[in-house]
Amino acid sequence: MSRSLPARLRIPLVGGGLLLWEAAAHAEYALNMTPGVTPVSRQVYELHMLIFWICVAIGVGVFGVMFWSIYHHRKSRGAVASQFHESTTVEVVWTVVPMLILIGMAIPATKTLVAMEDTRDPELTITVTGYQWKWKYDYLDEGISFFSNLSTPREQILNRQDKNQAYLLEVDNPMVVPVGKKIRILTTSADVIHSWWMPDLGWKRDAIPGFINENWALIEKPGIYRGQCAELCGKDHAYMPIVVEAVSEQEYRQWVADQQQLASRETGAADRQWSREELISKGQQVYNSTCVACHQAQGQGVPGVFPSLVGSPLITGELDAHIDIILNGKAGTAMAAFRDQLSDADIAAVVTYERNAWGNDTGDIVQPATVAAQR
Repeated sequence: MSRSLPARLRIPLVGGGLLLWEAAAHAEYALNMTPGVTPVSRQVYELHMLIFWICVAIGVGVFGVMFWSIYHHRKSRGAVASQFHESTTVEVVWTVVPMLILIGMAIPATKTLVAMEDTRDPELTITVTGYQWKWKYDYLDEGISFFSNLSTPREQILNRQDKNQAYLLEVDNPMVVPVGKKIRILTTSADVIHSWWMPDLGWKRDAIPGFINENWALIEKPGIYRGQCAELCGKDHAYMPIVVEAVSEQEYRQWVADQQQLASRETGAADRQWSREELISKGQQVYNSTCVACHQAQGQGVPGVFPSLVGSPLITGELDAHIDIILNGKAGTAMAAFRDQLSDADIAAVVTYERNAWGNDTGDIVQPATVAAQR
């Protein structure tokens, strides 16, 4: 006669069951693909699971027959191998059956590939351009353009602070899009090959200099979705995250208005005189988001790879040369041209900061108008 478990045992067992269930759920999430939040991502996930179970069934069938044959036709039972060849039946079976399996997999796979390439009739078009090591987003219908940089604090990267949940997956300016709208995304690069990979959207596209790849997404659920550059694009490849924020139509319209107003303020910022404190404060922000990866937090650079800015003849010398190398870069080195990445105010600020930081103390102040004239 069965008896129920004592209460002191039931609770631990129930708790243990829940823990096992959570562990299994976590393992599935960690090892399997995500269904994502777009129609295409769901089709990709369903196709993946279909082919996965077909492979499981084939594996079980093949290994089951093999192990059954090994057991029942073993030498100890006196089994004698049959002698035959050129069996028409066997050849037909092992040709027709795999062909039918492949056709069964090809039909849904083709439908998914066709759906992924269908970029017709978009309601919003965004150009995504890869730079070492950031992304630029151009909203062609809204007249909005901005860069998206890694915003994880350097103290976390240097293991001086505890890492948060979104470590190396957070940016200063996410790509904001409305839910329920078909978005056409054009992907290219300004320097080397990058790859814009968003698992929750169900696809990735290579960003290749001189080429434009296209794809589309229709995000159905509001939320923040994170991805990364999936191409080994250089020293700071790991510091090139992607963040897409999907919001309601009303929130998106408000964001567009805010961005357009911000762009107007940026235009006006180039026409006014900045104080020394304003320039150094803004310059430090620009340096930390744009220059710190190569020249390091204290301007010391990386010996033999990236030059130090501390006491550098370029930094403490002629202003025009300092501005010019930021605007136009230096051929044959890793120093990129930032004329298309930074505004006049940004360049003026970072030049002022570099000439007054780390003991350089030149006392020089550069106004945006000076940078504009040198362009």
